Amino acid sequence: MAPLIEVAAADAPGKRTKELLALPDDELAQAIAPGQAANLIRTARERDIGELRRRMRAGSIWACCRDDPRYPAPLRGDPQSPPALLGRGDPERLDDLDFDASVTVVGSRRASSYGREVAHSLASELAAAGLTVISGMARGIDSRAHEGALDAGGLTVAVFGCGPDVVHPPSAVRLNDRIVDRGLTISELPPGIRPHRWSFPARNRIMAALGRMTVVVEAAAGSGSLITARMAADLGREVGAVPGRIGTKVAEGANGLLADGAIVVRGAQDVLDAMLGVGAPRLERQAAELSDDQATILELVERGHETPDAVATASGLPVTEAIAALSALELLGRVSVGASGRYVAAS
Repeated sequence: MAPLIEVAAADAPGKRTKELLALPDDELAQAIAPGQAANLIRTARERDIGELRRRMRAGSIWACCRDDPRYPAPLRGDPQSPPALLGRGDPERLDDLDFDASVTVVGSRRASSYGREVAHSLASELAAAGLTVISGMARGIDSRAHEGALDAGGLTVAVFGCGPDVVHPPSAVRLNDRIVDRGLTISELPPGIRPHRWSFPARNRIMAALGRMTVVVEAAAGSGSLITARMAADLGREVGAVPGRIGTKVAEGANGLLADGAIVVRGAQDVLDAMLGVGAPRLERQAAELSDDQATILELVERGHETPDAVATASGLPVTEAIAALSALELLGRVSVGASGRYVAAS
C-alpha cells in the first residue's frame, strides 16, 4: 500500500500520516484506494509468510509483536504504534529499554558544525549518565547523536523509515554496523522496503513515543524534527530545544520551540533535571571522553588562550571549528564563557 499512502499523505506529510496509519487494515485500504481496497487486503493476506521469514533470517532480522513481553511499553498502549517491530542487533537489548531513562535527540540533516558538535557531546554525556539515546540515523544531528552515545559506551536505538535491512542514507553503512553491534535498529516495515516521503513522519511517531523527552538540537522552520517534537508533545512527553544563533535558518525551528515554551537545553544537566526533577538523585555520571580537537583546545584555554580567534590561531583549526569545539566543551562543563566572550577552564 506504500505508493497509495504516499499519494494520500503527500499534500500534508506528517499531519495525515499518523492518522492514516492508525486505521485498521480494512479502513486504511478503503481510505487510500476505495476501488482497490478488497484486492489490496486479499493480496496482503495471501502473502507468502514463509518467504518473509526466509528474508528475515538471511538479514539477521528479528520480529517483536505487541504480544511479546519485549515489545516496548511506551508503544503498547498507543493505537498509532505498529502491531510489530522488526529490527537488527541483539533483541535482548529490548529488555534494557527503560522509558524513564530514554531520550530522543533529533535535528537538521544540514546541521552546522556547531550543531553536530553539540549533538555528539549532548548524547555522549546522556549515554554516560545511563540514558538510552534514540534517533533516526539521518545525516547531521541524528547521526552525531548516535555516534556520541556509542563513543560513550551507551545504548542507542536507530528508528528507520525503511526496511530494517536497508541502510539510509547509504553513506551510513559504518554507523549502521556500529549500532547493530552495540545497540538496536528498528522499523515497522518489512525487509527490502525503500523509504518513502511519508515513512519518515511515520517513523517519527515511534521515536517520539520511545523517549520520555525529545530534544531538538538544530532545526529549520519546516524541519521534520518539528514533527517529532509535535508528536512528542501530543503524547504528553517533555520537549526541549538547544538555543541556536538568532538569524540563522538552521536555528529557526529550535528557537521557535523555545518561544512556545519548550525546555531550554544548555547541556545534559538540563535534560537530567527535566526528566528526573531538580534535586532528584542523579544517575551515575562519568566524564565524557574528549575528541583530540577538544582536548587540544581545552589545554590551550588552560594556558590562557581566551578567545576563539586566539584558540584557532594556536591550534591551526578554522575559526568555525574552534568555536564548535569551545561550545562543546562548554556543554560538557569543561570551560565557561564570560560576558566579554572570553573562555576560562572550569575548576
